[in-house]
Amino acid sequence: MILEEIMKTDVITLAESDTIKTAIQIVNEKKIRHIPVVNQEDHVVGLITDRDLRDAAPSIFHAEEHQEDLERPLSSIMQKQVITGHPLDFVEEVSALFYEHDISCLPVVTEKKLVGIITETDLLHTLVKLTGANQPGSQIEIRVPNRTGLLSEIATLIKSKNSNINSILVYPDKMDEAYKVLVIRVQTMNPSAVIQELRDAGHEVLWPKLPGLSL
Repeated sequence: MILEEIMKTDVITLAESDTIKTAIQIVNEKKIRHIPVVNQEDHVVGLITDRDLRDAAPSIFHAEEHQEDLERPLSSIMQKQVITGHPLDFVEEVSALFYEHDISCLPVVTEKKLVGIITETDLLHTLVKLTGANQPGSQIEIRVPNRTGLLSEIATLIKSKNSNINSILVYPDKMDEAYKVLVIRVQTMNPSAVIQELRDAGHEVLWPKLPGLSL
């Protein structure tokens, strides 16, 4: 999946010369947490978050005494080193950017012009869909040797029990790099038959540990 499929395109923006007061009003009215700052060519030159605004606004106990703080331009507080993405970037790779750089949003640009925005909430919703966690079913974890063709073999075993696969994730085994852990969501609320089939074929099922099944 690429960013173009999930990004918001109706992006609210401000200019460097707009005031902190204006940004606070927009954040409160629109219930948003991020505002890209753009120039006249729609190039991203900065980013304002609700945290930036909270830090810049005067204390509620001294608000009337420091109204001039709210009239400062956004250029005085905005983040100027902004990481951006492209509409054709993969969601999975962008998720790694969020994690590595500890960011909460990503402006999306084409030919330097802002065309959309992705937030951590958008990514979370998308990853839930990609993993199939929003669909009825059961999760099975299997420890397997890291060799070619094994995934196809396991898919065939699951198919033999008339169960559909919603999603498959692959993790490295922390104890042995020669093994992988497959996390498979199957479209059944009772996975016991699938689990027994996998175990009968010699596969190590880590989860779930259902009572009554042969080991």
